Amino acid sequence: MTTYVIKDVAILGGAESDIKIADGVIAAIGSGLTGDVVVNGKGCVALPGLVDLHTHLREPGREDAETVLSGSQAAAMGGFTSVHAMANTNPVADTAGVVEQVWRLGQQVNLVDVRPVGAVTVGLEGTALAELGAMAESAAAVRVFSDDGKCVHDSVMMRRALEYVKAFDGVVAQHAQEPRLTEGAQMNEGVISGKLGLTGWPAVAEEAIIARDVLLAEHVGSRLHVCHLSTAGSVDIIRWAKARGINVTAEVTPHHLYFTDDVVETYNPVFKVNPPLRTRADVEAVRAGLADGTIDIVATDHAPHPAEDKDCEWAAAAFGMTGLESALAIVNDTMVKPGLLTWAQVADRMSIAPAHIGRVLDQGQPLEVGSPAHIVVFNPNIDIEVDPTRTVSASRNTPYAGYVLPGKVVATFYRGRPTVLDGALA
Repeated sequence: MTTYVIKDVAILGGAESDIKIADGVIAAIGSGLTGDVVVNGKGCVALPGLVDLHTHLREPGREDAETVLSGSQAAAMGGFTSVHAMANTNPVADTAGVVEQVWRLGQQVNLVDVRPVGAVTVGLEGTALAELGAMAESAAAVRVFSDDGKCVHDSVMMRRALEYVKAFDGVVAQHAQEPRLTEGAQMNEGVISGKLGLTGWPAVAEEAIIARDVLLAEHVGSRLHVCHLSTAGSVDIIRWAKARGINVTAEVTPHHLYFTDDVVETYNPVFKVNPPLRTRADVEAVRAGLADGTIDIVATDHAPHPAEDKDCEWAAAAFGMTGLESALAIVNDTMVKPGLLTWAQVADRMSIAPAHIGRVLDQGQPLEVGSPAHIVVFNPNIDIEVDPTRTVSASRNTPYAGYVLPGKVVATFYRGRPTVLDGALA
């Protein structure tokens, strides 16, 4: 068995130390450690492997956009050791058979833990509950259920789903979008949408569903997770719900931490996303919410699309952007460098908390002797210009093309085995 030593790395941004990896676990932490392969960690931070609660891998059905293999490679390059694959595939992951197919593909690729997310309703249509219990009892052991891409807009259906998942400690992850308020919506509703003549997506369409759902979760006594929260009002509702003792968690995406709706003035469809990019006030609010713990986690909502679905006029373009490979650099830029988060808090928001929400037992563990060796080594001091042609995702719809981002993943270890070394796939 090959042993690895990460030399002189700042664990969670603290004092420099060596980390020795052997037999899939952290074997020792100290100074002067030796091993078969040495990774230079000078100037880098070591974090527990990142866990993404919101990834679109597109397989089965849209392998032209992404596959479990290419998506797992992108995840590894971003420092992730576990991803949750969303259910809006073709066929939809609404049965035990489909989630097991995705899970087995992840096992075969063996670069990250691929945890399938089960659909809440059959075909994401919102009219009948999917096989929640069968998916939970399957080999994939599904614990997160979401119709992401669509909202479970019927309140009775949402209540029944919240009641059902209590039996196996599951969680319903809601795409909060009131459909009647967003018909034909193209971007955030506001000054810029009026200027550009694009149909607006109002903040209240998100906030109304979140308000309803936290009350339903309180009534039922179940776990609720809010996907890709994007508005200041949504942060306020989550803060109120937590103060009331409601069992709700929430995520924000890197792109909602980074961009405002100003970029839509370019009419570049790469910036078309759901929920839309919001105002500067919203961006400041979600950053503050992530900093104070109101928002629990960062989740990428990695949404790959082939060129023909994005390289077209704005109205015809698909919603979504890739995010796995750039997520840690964006969090460094928007949260760490301004002093809003420490590296220990980044570990919480991007590894520990998402692993807990998704009930991924061997991920998000402390970097200590005996823990599973899921580790990312990140250099926060290297500036990298994003080149879409050099990404490993099968799709190129990154919104950061040409942007210079601070930080690079130097190495990723998954179960003690390097998936990334020297900034490249191992």
